[in-house]
Amino acid sequence: MSEHRRKPPQPQGGGRAAARRGQSASSGRRAAPRGATGSLSDTYGSGGEETQYEGRAAARRAAQRSTGAGTGGGRRGTAEPAGRGPGRGRGHPAPPGKKRFIDYPRVGKYGAMRWVPSWRQVTGLFIGFFGCLVAAAGIGYAVVAVPDPAQAATAQNNVYYWSDGSQMVATGGEVNRQIIAYEKIPKEMRYAVMSAENKTFETDSGVDPMGIARAVVNMAKGGQTQGGSTITQQYVKNAMLDDQSQTLSRKVKELFISVKVGTSVEKEEIMRGYLNTAYYGRGAYGIQAAARTYFGKDADELNASQCSFLAAVLKGATYFDPAGATSIDPAASAQANLKRARERWSWILDEMVKDKHLPATERAKYTEFPKIQSPRSNAQLGGQIGYLVDTAKGYILNNTDITQKKLEQGGYEIHTTFDKNKVKELEKAVAKVRKENIKPDLRPDTDTHVQFGGASVNPESGAIEAIYGGVDATKHFTNNADVTGAQVGSTFKPFVLAAAMTWGKRDPDLGETQAQDERTIVSPRSLYSGKNNLKIKDYKGDIWTNEENKEWLQANDDDASYGSPPKYQIDLREAMRVSANSAFVQLGMDVGLDRVKEAALEAGLKEGSLTGTSYPSFSIGISDPSAIRMAGSYATFAASGKQNEPFSVKTVEYEGLTMFDHDDIADPKRAFTTEVADNVTDVLKTVVDEGTGSSAQLPGREVAGKTGTTDGNKSAWFVGYTPQLSTAISMYRMDDDEANKNRTFLEMYGTGGQATIHGASFPAEIWHDYMEDALKGVPPKAFPEPEPIGEIVNEEPDPTPNPTVTESEKESPEPSPSPTESEILPSPSPSETCTNPFDPTCQATGGTDPGGTATGGVDGGVTPAPTESEEDTRGNQNGGFLGGPSG
Repeated sequence: MSEHRRKPPQPQGGGRAAARRGQSASSGRRAAPRGATGSLSDTYGSGGEETQYEGRAAARRAAQRSTGAGTGGGRRGTAEPAGRGPGRGRGHPAPPGKKRFIDYPRVGKYGAMRWVPSWRQVTGLFIGFFGCLVAAAGIGYAVVAVPDPAQAATAQNNVYYWSDGSQMVATGGEVNRQIIAYEKIPKEMRYAVMSAENKTFETDSGVDPMGIARAVVNMAKGGQTQGGSTITQQYVKNAMLDDQSQTLSRKVKELFISVKVGTSVEKEEIMRGYLNTAYYGRGAYGIQAAARTYFGKDADELNASQCSFLAAVLKGATYFDPAGATSIDPAASAQANLKRARERWSWILDEMVKDKHLPATERAKYTEFPKIQSPRSNAQLGGQIGYLVDTAKGYILNNTDITQKKLEQGGYEIHTTFDKNKVKELEKAVAKVRKENIKPDLRPDTDTHVQFGGASVNPESGAIEAIYGGVDATKHFTNNADVTGAQVGSTFKPFVLAAAMTWGKRDPDLGETQAQDERTIVSPRSLYSGKNNLKIKDYKGDIWTNEENKEWLQANDDDASYGSPPKYQIDLREAMRVSANSAFVQLGMDVGLDRVKEAALEAGLKEGSLTGTSYPSFSIGISDPSAIRMAGSYATFAASGKQNEPFSVKTVEYEGLTMFDHDDIADPKRAFTTEVADNVTDVLKTVVDEGTGSSAQLPGREVAGKTGTTDGNKSAWFVGYTPQLSTAISMYRMDDDEANKNRTFLEMYGTGGQATIHGASFPAEIWHDYMEDALKGVPPKAFPEPEPIGEIVNEEPDPTPNPTVTESEKESPEPSPSPTESEILPSPSPSETCTNPFDPTCQATGGTDPGGTATGGVDGGVTPAPTESEEDTRGNQNGGFLGGPSG
């Protein structure tokens, strides 16, 4: 800019502005008040100069700008700082505008401070929020009603239907409940419940805030919900029949009702309501029904020990009823439940002493667990009906969102897979064998406690079409079709063969990792030793020894060797036909027991029923799956490798709405290739056509199957199938008195007038009679022709030698029977059978290798669990078709 255009410097005295002020003063005009002009009293510098607005127009414009900034006018999203109008110095505020109701963002504050609420705003917000909560609580408190225990006694029947749509039975809704007065409830029961569940019941407000908080947190995390922890909350929960969902809204409603009950209802009435509505198991609701159900007496006659047991059952009847509830959860076995109930019963009595509710002298009297009555069923549930209903209920509880409480309230229409005629024919076939052969009065030492179990599964769908659970559901309380604990013996061998055809034999010349990857698929024509007392080797060829460094000598049925000396080689088809243990135990070691286990699981068995998976005897059936699971796993072979989960319920309806449809969850999977499954079937056909299962032949039909008997002659099986139906039959002796407290399997030597019981005897006879009638009118169907598979392992010039029994291999000098006869009429004495392979006194019988451990028995019989610890952990209750977590 040129020099002559520059503004000349202002004089220090103020320049034009000062001159104007001087003129104003000299003319006598009075200056406007500060309040009108918006001027400040602030002084700047040492001269104390004041800045004024340039007339009324300038002041008006400045005031408008200030008002616009405070009310959101002017620039969008910004407020012009106060005092920045024309002629205003920095930091001078605008004239005051219209005051806002809520000053937020705050005027007159800069930067982040504009967004920090004042203490008045925070206080007001808190008071408003708290007031809303109080109002909501007041409304909730006012609208909820105190529950009436009498209303909880209403229920409807559930109607069960056969597979053809006809009605099976209407039951399940007859709630066993009788409401009694507070005075009729023994004080020991009240104190037992308080000591076990709510020690502060007599003084608390009825609500446990921490319990509610835990439930809310768990629901927010998606985990399991927790019920109220006080007796008041439990009473409210029991009485809320209109809503049993585990949701946050229900918990809130339950909280309001609990508060109202705690403040408006006497403690005596709350305790009476709780004990009259609580579920004690076995269909018993309320203390009176529970006393009659478990002890056969009225509630006011119970002693402290009995009351402590009932208080223990309140924690969960499924897991504390000594009778067990394996149809609901296989972990709820009779032994496990008894153990849990005994421990909690004792603990409650001790807690009552600590809480000064029971004298120590009286506690000392109760050293024995109270005697519990056996469960008694509705008369409508007699015969097989009770087992069918029990199986269907278990399936519903494990596979749908329907809870046990909802099911007991009734109103459901349950369409099952059970075929009325097949159920009738299976029951008739068992009754025929029992009537003709089992004579407990004539042979009390051998013919008592005899049990049969059976199940039929459709290979195409997995539908359970028939079961046999026992002689009568109102007399025998364990469902023998589901979980029994009876070892399956040689009926397990098809899984070993399937594993060999699927994954193959490991190469002994390769390292562990490489051997797992590079395998030789095994043909049924492969050769293995049928030698009795065969030294079992691992896949590398080293002699297998147990933890005591003892060699494993695998015995065959009746100590017989099969094949020609010196190698005694027979192919796997022949080994299956004569049920040679040694061949399949060695095959399992070559393939790997992990692969054998995988094959069994793929076929449909449950992992909880598989025992001793690291021992050679695993391959010959020391595991204990149920009849339902065995029928279902063989159905996988019948369906050419397609596996369907066994199921017993097709649909569940409630008030016209479909609550469950099996088709929505059906998920068939490919367990084995068709080549593997059809070759297994072809080998099992030989067992029925020419081998140990010949008594199961059905004229005009192709049948595949396998016999099974265990060492000690404690169980016998026959599992077989046609293309249309797979059926498993089990037989064993087990003393299950007093609700199965001691599930002891007994030997069957002499049972039914026979020296020993085999899968080819009574089980195969029942299978034959039942299947002959069950398949009447069903056109015969042939099995698929198998494709060649695998390579011949250990090939010799004659892959299928005629089996012979070498006299030198026999312990007894008497003539040995043929392989088929040895299955049907073997005669080992109990004293000759080595039942514990790890017993130091258990030596090989008939073998030539000193120091070995002889194992095995009749019909490829198997030892019990290899070690005592493994027997303890096996449990024997995990083989049911419910299985556990996936059922």
